[in-house]
Amino acid sequence: MLRATCWCSIVLAFTAAVGFVPSQTNRAAEPTPPTWKLTWSDEFEGKEIDKAKWDFDLSNGFYNYDANQWISGWGNNELQYYTREPDNAFVKEGALHIRAVKESSNGCGYTSARLKTRKRDGSALFNQKYGKFEFRAKLPTGKGVWPALWMLPQDDKYGSWASSGEIDVMEARGQEPNKVLGTLHYGSRWPLNANTGKDYVFPKEGTIADFHTYAIEWEPGEISWFVDGNKYSTQSFWWSSSKVEGGKGAKPGKEADLNPWPAPFDQPFYLVMNVAVGGKFLGNPDKTTSFPAEMVVDYVRVYEKVGGYGKPKLRGEGKLPFEK
Repeated sequence: MLRATCWCSIVLAFTAAVGFVPSQTNRAAEPTPPTWKLTWSDEFEGKEIDKAKWDFDLSNGFYNYDANQWISGWGNNELQYYTREPDNAFVKEGALHIRAVKESSNGCGYTSARLKTRKRDGSALFNQKYGKFEFRAKLPTGKGVWPALWMLPQDDKYGSWASSGEIDVMEARGQEPNKVLGTLHYGSRWPLNANTGKDYVFPKEGTIADFHTYAIEWEPGEISWFVDGNKYSTQSFWWSSSKVEGGKGAKPGKEADLNPWPAPFDQPFYLVMNVAVGGKFLGNPDKTTSFPAEMVVDYVRVYEKVGGYGKPKLRGEGKLPFEK
């Protein structure tokens, strides 16, 4: 953890880890908040990235076996080539640094890094179903810079993206430094995928360039998003279908075409951290964009809810694809 962390932050981190809940005196009308037990963390206190916790995605894309073709730009027209080079990812002074660099590599104009708690061969380093997932980080700014802290399913239980889901704990457009986004991706396989999310706008002069704590609390049938402990979004509506036609996602026509609720968010997910450059989500860099563009991660912590989770909450309000 960064050496500049104040004593009050240390106390708060300790109390969260042991599941301590402050006194509820004069707050009897409010529900008791859940308590959490730390199950996994990386404080980045070593001299290098812990290979027992993190692996790297490499290249500028992936092979889509459903379509039998190479998907460049990670499906988003991104411009970076991911490496595991120390210029792009390293640990220093108690923090992880992920750095996008303006340099030519393998036909791309930029290099960067994407770390994940799943090996490239598909084997697990860490994953968890349900819980609290928390990142403390400061993010790069500038047009066309795309930092993200997110989660993917350990196994594509319901089929390829996005039928098995994606949870974006936080992503940001570098040209909009006053806000971040929290998003769910679900539905059928591409191109009939769906997503829902919400923006969080920082109060006063807040910016992604400062350290903030980004988190989700994920329970059966419900996921909530937080910035610095402030809840700004809760989702309880989504759906998943494994129906395909010609290797692509097909529109579900009835309830029987859906995977049982709360699929796809009923399976273990692993963690991903990266800085992308350009693409359809935010546009490409211009002459005003400064490189290297660096995301600094102070810590990553994952908790389980003390006492368990109980039965899934009912699906919230929303329109299923076959409903008029």
